[in-house]
Amino acid sequence: MTGIGRRNFLALAGGLALVAAATPTRAAEIDAGAYGIVPNSTADQTDALQAGIDATAVEGKPLMLEAGRYQVRQLSLRSGVVIEGVGGATVLVAQTSEPVLYGDGIENVRLAGLAVDGQGGGSADGFSGLLRIMDCGNLDIESCLFANGSGNGVFLSACSGRIANCTATGFGQTALFANDSKGLVITGNRIADCGNGGIRVFRGVPGEDGTIVTENVISDIRSGSGNGQNGNAINVFRADGVIVANNVASDVDFSAVRLNSTKNCVVRGNVASLSREVAIFSEFAFSGSIIAENIIDGAATGISITNFNDGGRLAVCQGNIVRNIYPASPTNPDTRPVGIFAEADTAIIGNVVEAVPGIGIAAGWGQYLRDVLISGNVIRETEYAVAVSVAPGAGTARVANNLISGARTRAISGFAWAEPQGGDLSADPAQFETVAVEGNTIS
Repeated sequence: MTGIGRRNFLALAGGLALVAAATPTRAAEIDAGAYGIVPNSTADQTDALQAGIDATAVEGKPLMLEAGRYQVRQLSLRSGVVIEGVGGATVLVAQTSEPVLYGDGIENVRLAGLAVDGQGGGSADGFSGLLRIMDCGNLDIESCLFANGSGNGVFLSACSGRIANCTATGFGQTALFANDSKGLVITGNRIADCGNGGIRVFRGVPGEDGTIVTENVISDIRSGSGNGQNGNAINVFRADGVIVANNVASDVDFSAVRLNSTKNCVVRGNVASLSREVAIFSEFAFSGSIIAENIIDGAATGISITNFNDGGRLAVCQGNIVRNIYPASPTNPDTRPVGIFAEADTAIIGNVVEAVPGIGIAAGWGQYLRDVLISGNVIRETEYAVAVSVAPGAGTARVANNLISGARTRAISGFAWAEPQGGDLSADPAQFETVAVEGNTIS
């Protein structure tokens, strides 16, 4: 994790600020000064701020905090609390390893225009954060800045509502961790420089989640704690009915979007570049994934829809652009240079795959293949344009009406694991009874 000094922190806050100056108290606001809340004081402001927070919960008025730095320990949120700062220039500075803002069993909470500086400390616990809120209905976090923590920036559990237009940067774990959510919306956030993840949407046990992750910009995500769940811009685990759409992810150790053991999830319209493993992954016991209209430019593998051996099945992969695949992964040596890969009950339709130093589109691995359709794709500049497993026990695949250009070794080939079998199926399509080949255009 790269530490963010005070000067850079203020620059980030300035990017959020509309007016970084004191504003007069309006009649419909809590008067912060009446509770002894003083910006830029070197004294601990926890007790004064807590009194103001309690007042906003009772009176139903927002607590407006002037621009400046406030030295605090943990502050407890109540139902109905509204705290608003000045465009991110209102900075709550952590004095302990505890969450700066904490709430449990609350509802109707709004935080806006605040900045929280963990000063490089805080709990490294993967289930805590500078902001930690549990079981909150109608949570609204908007235009806030979270920075400089050894753990997570924001940790939410069993919450509904939204976190929107925030910035989170410089965390040892994950910027935004949403656990057991209830239809949460995560939108328009900017995330960078995190040790293990950008956005995590997890559940303790598989179940309906309904989180929407959209229009976030995520970069520089590392994998300090190992592979798999780490190193991903957006990671969805055991959470069903999640939509991941229109996000931009770049410079990640593993995946731009990773679905693990999910059901009925949609990954659409995302732009992924510089993914050092699989750019978009649907893995393990997933079912019902739609991966559509994404752009992938630079990855060790473009799209992988895998783990039929663990029950992974049922997907549509349509309308994606995948190009500039790496010869090898710098973070996972087991990753092969493939544009699109699928194993079971999947339609791969209408994609464009270009510049792959391996296989453009692959169906199956060993015996793990069942009912894969590869149709209407444009596949250019590959070693093998299409590869289909014909190993003992492999199921059926159909390769039809694709346009293939510049396949250096074979256009369409059977494979048994990593070894090509027979001749080019574009010239002799009847070699394997489990593979139907017709109507492809080869040049």
